[in-house]
Amino acid sequence: MKRVLMSLVALILFTLPATAGIDETINDITKPLASFIGSVVFVKIPLFGAQLPIVVLWLVIGAVFFTVYMGFINLRGFGHAIKLVRGDYADPNSSGEVSHFQALATAVSGTVGIGNIGGVAVAVTVGGAGATFWLIFAGLLGMSTKFVECTLGVKYRLENEDGSVSGGPMYYLDKGFNEIGKPGLGRFLGVFYAVGICIGALGIGNMFQSNQAYVQLNTVANGALDGLGWLVGLILAAVVFAVIIGGIKSIARVTEKVVPFMAVFYCVFAIIVILMNFPALPQAISNIFTGAFTGEGVAGGALGALIIGFQRAVFSNEAGIGSASIAHSAVKTSEPVTEGYVSLLEPFIDTIVICTITALVIGTSQVADPNFAGDATGVAMTSAAFERQFSWFPTPLAIAALLFAFSTMISWSYYGLKGWTYLFGEGEGSQMVYKVIFCVFVALGCMVQLGPILDISDALVFLICVPNILGLYFLAPIVKREMQKYQAKLDSGEIKSFRH
Repeated sequence: MKRVLMSLVALILFTLPATAGIDETINDITKPLASFIGSVVFVKIPLFGAQLPIVVLWLVIGAVFFTVYMGFINLRGFGHAIKLVRGDYADPNSSGEVSHFQALATAVSGTVGIGNIGGVAVAVTVGGAGATFWLIFAGLLGMSTKFVECTLGVKYRLENEDGSVSGGPMYYLDKGFNEIGKPGLGRFLGVFYAVGICIGALGIGNMFQSNQAYVQLNTVANGALDGLGWLVGLILAAVVFAVIIGGIKSIARVTEKVVPFMAVFYCVFAIIVILMNFPALPQAISNIFTGAFTGEGVAGGALGALIIGFQRAVFSNEAGIGSASIAHSAVKTSEPVTEGYVSLLEPFIDTIVICTITALVIGTSQVADPNFAGDATGVAMTSAAFERQFSWFPTPLAIAALLFAFSTMISWSYYGLKGWTYLFGEGEGSQMVYKVIFCVFVALGCMVQLGPILDISDALVFLICVPNILGLYFLAPIVKREMQKYQAKLDSGEIKSFRH
């Protein structure tokens, strides 16, 4: 362990002399590639005066289909999901590595991030208050997609001799398609997904997070950390490495404590701000509903607000991307569909609760003072809404942003690792290589501005939704049968609650 840490530090320090100009060189080389990939993945079609990214349409159509096909499981299954998370049906003898709550916490930590603080502000700025309504609606639909992919993640996971497990889209695409007589296609889609998640994890789930954490800390410190990105990056990399070295069990032990704390911490302050703006609350809520169906002042009108809201929800909870199923696959259960139920809570927490509360903080502040944020956008706009009531709030908000970024990084390290082990095997040496690479990128995120690299990563993460959703369509009947068999066992009393 000590030798590995020393090697990690040496590798990061070795990169320091080169960072002065290497980012410009890398940016110049990769910018054309990033532009090409982005233009392909995020190609838009004009629709009633608005621009609709096809990838968002692909994800939303899938969410609508799974909601209807599974009999509105997003609504019917919510109560049972709560019971499963609190351990009512937990069987300690089931195979797996983590509890239902730990699996949920790890998946939520991968989706709750900087986007919940700043991304909502961007959505409201571009799509108006009405975008919030469609954001909530898209979050509800996304719950059904999560149900399907997380059930498959557990059903087709790989259980190793040492008790560890590996799961996710690469496994259910491979094994599931083999089961329905399409082994060649399944293997291709599995490899495609694994490559995308490996590379994507280094950017959107890593460099972007560490960079934004450093920016927030430096802003609060009034620029005192200028030129010290390498130090912040080194500290972050060391802390991340100390957690991820222990695998999913270590990650889950951290996320089950950090996620509830950071969510409650942020939501409590947000609700206080909303209550302090209480006279403006009725108008803010009215603006959400009015804007959703009229889209006043928004390009494309109501459709423009819908597109922005759906896009923000998709980017926030990642329903259809398949990444969360990797974390959920590690759960201790003998019934795959139980984790499908548990995963329903993930978009609910991430999008319907946290994003909506953020939107109300901004919305009530706008009603009370239309110029409260000046020209600020993103995280700065959200920060201004809090600062309007608490002049000292940028400091705790920076702490929240740091926790959001940290939790996202440790979860995405596991996602990328499982893509890596699918491609290169489960050996400890192979796993260590990826963990070291991941931590080097954590440090680099604070030291260099690799915009094109992040653009490529972002595009790859959303590109892998294409094989994932395609696979979900083919394998949905299997999930439906699992759901029906499980419900029959519940109804007959074969599966009993351990709570009395």
